[in-house]
Amino acid sequence: EPPASGELVQAVRRAHACEVVLLPNDAELRHTAAAAAEQVRTEGVRVALIPTRSAVQGIAALAVHEPERRFDEDVVAMTSAAGATRYAEVTVAERQSWTMAGICQAGDVLGLVDGDVAVIGQDLTETALAVLDRMLAAGGELVTLVVGDDAPESVADRLEARVREGYLAVDTVVHHGGRQGSVLLIGVE
Repeated sequence: EPPASGELVQAVRRAHACEVVLLPNDAELRHTAAAAAEQVRTEGVRVALIPTRSAVQGIAALAVHEPERRFDEDVVAMTSAAGATRYAEVTVAERQSWTMAGICQAGDVLGLVDGDVAVIGQDLTETALAVLDRMLAAGGELVTLVVGDDAPESVADRLEARVREGYLAVDTVVHHGGRQGSVLLIGVE
């Protein structure tokens, strides 16, 4: 369940910090996080909201975080890193639906790029490879994979192999995401 504004306020209070950065990692949590930030600002806490729409954007923001840097400069760097990260997710359709890529059926594998369905497939790994190729066609230096518990064990290895074989000078980082809403998240910076 997504957290409520009050839960985010409590989390910020429990941090006992003077400066806090919120990373919603979901477009739908942005307003909730903004309301929480506004509330704790009235308590004297400096809060910055970085509008991350996916966990891979949050990972990119955290990767450039430097605690010794001035808060405002750090927020700018984190926001820039998050904004420069294109994101995708691979998930399974729960019902028949009309998408940007056509009609999908329940059980189809969907590859969403920046929130829009770009690929409809039957095989999770093949769909993930198609999404990865589509994303890297626009360039990139780093691929971040967040693999959920429901993903096939070989999917990360297959995607890493595709990057090594077809995209010189592109690095890959794999994180295990546990139980998450999507089977796989892909970030390209």
